[in-house]
Amino acid sequence: MTNVFGLLGFLIPLGIVFLLFMSGVRIVNEYQNGVVFRLGRFVGLKRAGFRWLIPFVERMVIIDLRTVARDVPPQDVITRDNVSVKVNAVVYFRVIHADKAVLEVEDYLYATSQLAQTTLRAILGQVELDQLLSERERINHEIQQVLDARTDPWGIKVSNVEVKHIDLPPEMQRAIARQAEAERERRAKIIAAEGEHQAAEKLAMAADVLSRNPATLQLRYLQTLVEITTGGNHTILPIPLDILRAVGAAAARSGFGSGEDDRRHSNGHGDEDGPPAENLT
Repeated sequence: MTNVFGLLGFLIPLGIVFLLFMSGVRIVNEYQNGVVFRLGRFVGLKRAGFRWLIPFVERMVIIDLRTVARDVPPQDVITRDNVSVKVNAVVYFRVIHADKAVLEVEDYLYATSQLAQTTLRAILGQVELDQLLSERERINHEIQQVLDARTDPWGIKVSNVEVKHIDLPPEMQRAIARQAEAERERRAKIIAAEGEHQAAEKLAMAADVLSRNPATLQLRYLQTLVEITTGGNHTILPIPLDILRAVGAAAARSGFGSGEDDRRHSNGHGDEDGPPAENLT
């Protein structure tokens, strides 16, 4: 009986010591850091691995060092040109100094999220709507720089900020659609005008080449007749170009002659009206 009480008297203190030892055991993962406090005072950081704390004396706060993605809730923003839009974004950041993230700010996740919202409204309020739609990369970089500078005292590194969605009012969407349609019509007219200009230049060059050799004009005339007949059954009476040239020349001479006759006729009428002025004297 005495041996049993002696064995219990040995096992009980040993069990208490073992429980105290196990209560101080901590396992820190590779992607974590532990901030250790001893009686409320900061004493250092614990890296990844098996760690032991003095029970009831030391306390450790585990901080995750991996990159965190946080959605910025939709924010009502008025741009510099007085357009009301609703914008949301996503922020990517990670803790660089675990001790600062614990000692300098109460809740670094909540603080970073709130700071991202206010910074988003402040930056977007300084740009116009066209810049917000066309220069999104520059705006993202500017927001990231501002956030990174403000969260640096907390030991946080903001790696990226992306504006995800811009919700425009319906009337502004219609205005942008009309503007885009007008821009496309302008481009279409310019392209058509350039095509007409190029076609006119090519036709002038072709006419110059054809005028150097009459045989080429005859070949082009025959090719045109072939192209006409390929579309269906047509009856075509080809007329040689020499006949057309002769008719054109005869018409030109007749027109020239009639002009001379008209001038002579008018002069004859002038003679019948009376003698010249010099004969009257």
